[in-house]
Amino acid sequence: MNPSPSIHGLAAEFATPEQLLEAASTARDQGYKCMDAYSPFPIDGLPQALGRKRTIVPLVVLIGGIIGGTGGYFMQWYANVVSYPINVAGRPLHSWPMFIPITFELTVLCAALSAFFGSFLMNRLPQPYHPIFHAQNFERASVDRFFLCIEARDEKFDPAATRGFLESLHPITISEVPL
Repeated sequence: MNPSPSIHGLAAEFATPEQLLEAASTARDQGYKCMDAYSPFPIDGLPQALGRKRTIVPLVVLIGGIIGGTGGYFMQWYANVVSYPINVAGRPLHSWPMFIPITFELTVLCAALSAFFGSFLMNRLPQPYHPIFHAQNFERASVDRFFLCIEARDEKFDPAATRGFLESLHPITISEVPL
């Protein structure tokens, strides 16, 4: 429909996680795509109910770990075999068992850094302001309430029809979220 430029969307407040999960699933079934849910703790199945696709963070972590491990091994090999070879007690210059601890540590370090920065960037953080912060009673989203916000940019969003749909879900309150 014609999104209203004066609001971000409509937020419905629910008392239990089961109600939020059912509301998100019903909204998805009705064709709403641009929506988000807010909860004080993770709810199993909520991303699927909202229609979220799988994230690529695990792939980013795997690639970071492989780069870290390969880089750590190569760094040690280059230093001990090519750059500055020292023959200590007739041992071979390329002794792979002594390279394992640092290789492992750099694998873990680079994977952890990839996980942190990958999650940080893919979640568009830092985000010190969001319009949902102005929704009625939204401060309770970090304590004991559950919110479903259908955004005005959704193709199917119509202020009156969307409000009617949210009312059919029997929330505690429905509020407009200003921009």
